[in-house]
Amino acid sequence: MSELLHAFGDGAIVAKRNLIKIKRVPEVLVFVLISPIMFVLLFVYVFGASIEIPGVPYREFLIAGIFAQTVVFGATFTGAGLAEDMQKGIIDRFRSLPMSRSAVLVGRTASDIVYNLLSIIIMSLTGLLVGWRIRNSLLDALGGFLLLLVFAYAFSWIMAFVGLVVPSVEVINNASFIVIFPLTFIANTFVPSENLPGPLRTFAEWNPVSAVTQAAREAFGNTNPAFPVPEVWPLQNPVAYTLIWVAIILAVFVPLSVWQYKRSATR
Repeated sequence: MSELLHAFGDGAIVAKRNLIKIKRVPEVLVFVLISPIMFVLLFVYVFGASIEIPGVPYREFLIAGIFAQTVVFGATFTGAGLAEDMQKGIIDRFRSLPMSRSAVLVGRTASDIVYNLLSIIIMSLTGLLVGWRIRNSLLDALGGFLLLLVFAYAFSWIMAFVGLVVPSVEVINNASFIVIFPLTFIANTFVPSENLPGPLRTFAEWNPVSAVTQAAREAFGNTNPAFPVPEVWPLQNPVAYTLIWVAIILAVFVPLSVWQYKRSATR
């Protein structure tokens, strides 16, 4: 127990260090906040007029998908930050200090929750300005936001592992884009999964990004009650399916990331 508390205490210090970096490099925060605004406006005003969702205004259907896409892309900050620290030798400096080996990873993933929270706040305000509304209770909506952040936190551990494996920030940016872009677009984020053909529809229905998007839509009340219930289990039980994926990701990538951190830092 004392070792666990020590790890969280050291992790909190590392998280504070990462957040202080915002003041020194404010451009990072600017891009974090501008990107979600751009996506909301782009899809609402450029594509929204040509996409029709039965019984639901497209603007309300869209926002949960934008939330899911943005928090998943936000997880790349974890990988990029670790890759940068590896390049600059900061990880070796951390290793010379009497601190928990997992503290760097705990602090890095925790600080990125703040980035994602800021993105969600900005997207919510932008969504309200373009016509999005929460139709359920505030408590339900907060549950939807919390699920998005929990999923993003789990995904950041995947990117933490990748950030420790790849040699540079440039590589992780390109690699993450190649993986995350299809993961967030071959889903029900921007169009219903029923609209996708054959194998793409099957992939979208079992894609965890689709589940967290569906769960958020239901939490916000942005679904049509008269619309047929999804035929597949993940979309019938999106909260449970999302939490199953969260548990699997954390169970696999937390120990993998800690192992890779020790291995990378000893090169």
